[in-house]
Amino acid sequence: MSGRGIYRLQVIGLETGKGVNQWVELEEQESGKSGGNVEVKIEVVLPEKERAKEDMSPNGKASPIIYKANGTSRHYQLEEHPIAMNPYRNLKDVVEASVCHVKDLDNGQMREVDLGCGKALLVKENGEFYALGHKCPHYGAPLVKGVLSKGRVRCPWHGACFNIGTGDIEDFPGLDSLPKFQVKIEKEKVYIRASKQALQTQRRTKVMAKCISLSNYNISSTNVLIIGAGPAGLVCAETLRQEGFSDRIVMCTMDRHLPYDRPKLSKSMDCHPDQIALRPKEFFRMYDIEVLTEMQVVAVDIKNKTAVFKDAFKMEYNKLLLATGSTPKTLSCKGKEVENVFNIGTVEDANRVVKLATSKNAVVVGASFLGMEVAAYLTEKAHSVSVVELEEVPFKKFFGEKVGRAILKMFENNHVKFYMQTEVSELREQDGKLKEVVLKSGKILRADVCVIGIGATPATGFLKQSGINMDSKGFIVVNKMMQTNFPGIFAAGDAVAFPLALRNNKKVNIPHWQMAHMQGRIAALNMLAHGTEISTVPCLWTAMFGKSIRYTGHGEGFDDVIIQGDLDELKFVAFYTKNDEVVAVASMNYDPIVSKVADVMGAGRAIRKRDVELFIRYGTTGDMSWLTGKGS
Repeated sequence: MSGRGIYRLQVIGLETGKGVNQWVELEEQESGKSGGNVEVKIEVVLPEKERAKEDMSPNGKASPIIYKANGTSRHYQLEEHPIAMNPYRNLKDVVEASVCHVKDLDNGQMREVDLGCGKALLVKENGEFYALGHKCPHYGAPLVKGVLSKGRVRCPWHGACFNIGTGDIEDFPGLDSLPKFQVKIEKEKVYIRASKQALQTQRRTKVMAKCISLSNYNISSTNVLIIGAGPAGLVCAETLRQEGFSDRIVMCTMDRHLPYDRPKLSKSMDCHPDQIALRPKEFFRMYDIEVLTEMQVVAVDIKNKTAVFKDAFKMEYNKLLLATGSTPKTLSCKGKEVENVFNIGTVEDANRVVKLATSKNAVVVGASFLGMEVAAYLTEKAHSVSVVELEEVPFKKFFGEKVGRAILKMFENNHVKFYMQTEVSELREQDGKLKEVVLKSGKILRADVCVIGIGATPATGFLKQSGINMDSKGFIVVNKMMQTNFPGIFAAGDAVAFPLALRNNKKVNIPHWQMAHMQGRIAALNMLAHGTEISTVPCLWTAMFGKSIRYTGHGEGFDDVIIQGDLDELKFVAFYTKNDEVVAVASMNYDPIVSKVADVMGAGRAIRKRDVELFIRYGTTGDMSWLTGKGS
């Protein structure tokens, strides 16, 4: 190498030593010639015990972040279990084992191997062997059942992607990467050397920067302000730190909790906030990501780069991310203000609904994803569960009539009563609490609790006077880099309309958990002027009665559905087509077909309707490059 450059080296301390984060000047000689100076950044990652000591205050107790917002002290304590950053704490933590012969795996194959104290995923691609964690860090899916393609493995459940060379997460959902293990070939045998702890945890948090001097900042100003603490906001903050950003980051949320796994509110309704937290409190303290809870932004002053909060507190920013999500729609009928009628917007809402529904009568208004998941969950708790829906079949617009009827039958088999093609005309109360739900059809339903799941609108009302470009529905319009019409202001998550590469860059809103993650990452990279464009393939899932429906693509406006499998047995794959092209795929008990299709779509290859039809009719006839991963 020659010339002057910056090289970042990560040095792992195994036993003892103090941390160092400095620049070292090296004289470079090559072939007897002076090549100038090379700057090398050496970043030492301490063993857990040593790092914990440095994080302590002089009296030996942990020093969490303490900050004030408009005079209110917000104090976050440490978690009992610190996050494991370095998989090789000491040599006693390391295990090495022979796992197979070199000829046992062909190129493009994966195998789950046992090292005695845990398992790893062994991958062979282009003649090289790689070893990684074998479980997806998101929900623990076995990656050996996933899809291997072009240097990365895709989760069979929800579509997260991991680089086989580094273990880094490259598509979402989930926050953590996979641990990567050492592989060596000796006498035609494949050996894996791994950390015992990493084999147990099956996850790795990327190295992140910290804020250089948090105490020097004015409480009312920040470099990066993130409005919203969902996955888009959190991934944005984490990505900034992963990329070495060491200035101040502040997230604010109307919620009382730190970021949590919101899809579980309708799938696991009696969960505790700590059980579904995306990161523990200690994580935010460790990486200097400040979170202002129960703080609502009511206006943004673009000219002065200032966010105005409900209590009149103001905060200046340099870069801004708008990740406010959506607001649940409410009923407009008579009696809408009675007690025990809920939109599931918080952990407290979900917990309260379960308590009120136990051994009682529950009514769900709206056969949406949220509404149906709530209905499914309550069947084992409530005396009765009824669903009221305006359409003829649940999910007809999203999954099509045939799949919708199969789902309807599954619910009816689990004793859920449906009232279709009608609406609520009145909510009646007794002593101020809900007693009955009256339908426009004239039917009266006994109800002790009612959940409203009729959709949502973007939470962007506070931006109407800001000058930020929004469409007719209130979605923030962004470009491929998640930037608004103002430099330095980005938006991500459920509140945005963005160009979807899969549909010729048509501006769409896709309120999926996975998509919010990716948009947050793209926004962060472009805050740092990387010029990165979004190109991910949408993926989503829903879970009801222990069964999952997986989905990829963007099926809006589909004109036909081709089904392979048995709808009655709930084992099928549905191909949604528009003209001659497959635009989306859904499946139940048909893994990893959805992940395979996501990989093909992500590669920019079209799946032709006639090839799917031929495959279903004859089994092997037709061009199946879309399924095999081959082709142009």
